[in-house]
Amino acid sequence: MTNHKAQIKKGGVGVLATDTLYGIVGSAFSRAAVRRIYAIKGRDDRKPFIILISSERELRRFGIALAREQKEYLESVWPGPVSVILPCPEKKFEYLHRGVKSLAFRVPKSKALRGFLKTAGPLVAPSANPQGCMPARTILEAKKYFGDSVDFYLAGGRKEGKPSKIVSLVSGAPEVLRK
Repeated sequence: MTNHKAQIKKGGVGVLATDTLYGIVGSAFSRAAVRRIYAIKGRDDRKPFIILISSERELRRFGIALAREQKEYLESVWPGPVSVILPCPEKKFEYLHRGVKSLAFRVPKSKALRGFLKTAGPLVAPSANPQGCMPARTILEAKKYFGDSVDFYLAGGRKEGKPSKIVSLVSGAPEVLRK
């Protein structure tokens, strides 16, 4: 796994098992990796990616300061399969928020994945599938989708999970956008 962390830090892109589905991942701080993932997935470039972080403290790296109510809400759902959209108006993160001035974050339930994130840093992590296709449930399915267009594959068994629940905290009270 250490080699994969080094690849991520150098702007590499890979496929790994998250706690919900397989994701195609790259450093959230690498514009090139983010651009590459949009191209590999054939994803609408107006749709921001969910970002996996190791803990709520990582939000500061994105210029996000939480109100007490937001912090309490995050503590009630993280770690777990809930992605939370928070305001992120900073222009330097426009390549991530695509002009919508908010970003979705998730702290995964898996301790191993949180450990990976702690050293690799925050990762954009959309599901491992081309736009319009079913998410890969195995590394073999991901390889059929992406072949050698990614730098590494990290197997994690069969994933039958559902995409994370998405909750917006942009306008204050939690608003469920995807169950």
